[in-house]
Amino acid sequence: MAKEQVFQRLDIHQRIQHIGMFTSFFVLTITGLPIKFEQSRISQWIVSMHGGFDNMFAVHLVAAVVMLAVSVYHLIYLVVNPLITKKMSWATVPRAKDFSDVIHDVQFLLGFKKFPPKFDRFTYKEKFDYWAVFWGMAIMGGSGLMLWFPQFFTQYMPRWVVDSARYAHTDEAILAISAIFIWHFFNVHFGPKFFPMNHVWYRGIITRKEMEEDHPLELERLDAENGKLARK
Repeated sequence: MAKEQVFQRLDIHQRIQHIGMFTSFFVLTITGLPIKFEQSRISQWIVSMHGGFDNMFAVHLVAAVVMLAVSVYHLIYLVVNPLITKKMSWATVPRAKDFSDVIHDVQFLLGFKKFPPKFDRFTYKEKFDYWAVFWGMAIMGGSGLMLWFPQFFTQYMPRWVVDSARYAHTDEAILAISAIFIWHFFNVHFGPKFFPMNHVWYRGIITRKEMEEDHPLELERLDAENGKLARK
């Protein structure tokens, strides 16, 4: 039996970045929620599991450093990778088609369209997930650093800005946690296609059948490119 053709979805750098991001996110969630909801019994149990608040807060800061480091790693990757591969990809940039895909997809889910929209390398959902991280890191990272080093930041900005950072940090955290555990987990792992888990995050590859179902436009382009190479 012939082996099914596979395509690389994520390279090793992207997989490392993703693992570092979601690992630090989980730790930050577990250690951050007890700070916001300190009166909860579950929060008090989590604090005791760490051997006290100071220990838990230290773990929270270590996870924050890991997340910031992964973010810097990704930004460097965006600059260096095109220089090495000689290929510049704009696949994650939103386009007009993404907005029409949203309308088409809603119509399909409501039964007004027979077929779902055809997606390229990234769907509108994946692009939303990707750029939401940039938004979240700007808010969470910036406000977190203000809370960590208030003496430094109050030298350059009013105290009320630093005080407001606490609300920005905790409210954005709740938004991020809700988005990840509801929106992202269902679309990527818990949906009927992938339950109980999508293996791309550690394998980095996707099968031809999955490409035909989820990224047909990318598959058509790759087949056309391979056809040109074969004719040369």
